[in-house]
Amino acid sequence: APLERNLPVLLGMIGVWYRNFFGSQSYLVAPYSEALHYLPAYLQQLEMESNGKSARLDGRFVDYPTAAVTWGEPGTNGQHAFFQMLHQGPTIVPIDFIAVLTPEHPLADHHPKLLANCFAQSEALMLGRTEEEARKVAGPDKPELVSHLVFPGNRPTTTLLVDALNARTLGALIALYEHKVLVQASVWNINPFDQWGVELGKILGKVVEADLTAAAGDVKQHDSSTATLIARARAALKRAE
Repeated sequence: APLERNLPVLLGMIGVWYRNFFGSQSYLVAPYSEALHYLPAYLQQLEMESNGKSARLDGRFVDYPTAAVTWGEPGTNGQHAFFQMLHQGPTIVPIDFIAVLTPEHPLADHHPKLLANCFAQSEALMLGRTEEEARKVAGPDKPELVSHLVFPGNRPTTTLLVDALNARTLGALIALYEHKVLVQASVWNINPFDQWGVELGKILGKVVEADLTAAAGDVKQHDSSTATLIARARAALKRAE
């Protein structure tokens, strides 16, 4: 597809735009489908393990942000957990809404309500509520509520629509995000296919594991905080014997 209609390119460049030019620290994935409950967790690994790096392909360090913190939850749960912050908090978080147009369950009469919630959230995040509108909602007897009823709006969201959820469309959705990550890696000039950041913790973990069960005189030297943690754990393990 031409770049202006290439969905991975569009999603990737939108992410770069908000990360590098708006300074957003994180972005949210909110699927309005319980069947996609684990998609945000998958995308956490995909996005942050692939592009959460500061070394460029040429070996130099970047002087610009790379991967944002990726997080999420099905929207029906998130509405009662963190959507308050998304609507009225001072931190702007770009959001990907994902809606499935036809239900994958027999409760067909519930599905319009689910879609309505998804579309209403994106509309509210975009339009917000002005102070004048908030005054009308508060009424003449509750002027102290006005500031609490104002929604700034202009919060960035993207809504992806899936006709029906099946193996083919789920694969397409995953491939979309995988290619999006590759687009961003190309822009940031980093390698999305290695995970050196996992290595150091594993190496040190083997040393700490040995120290947890070693004789007192054989415990390796550690910084004071780690040494204290090891000592407390050794004492607890000893008591449990």
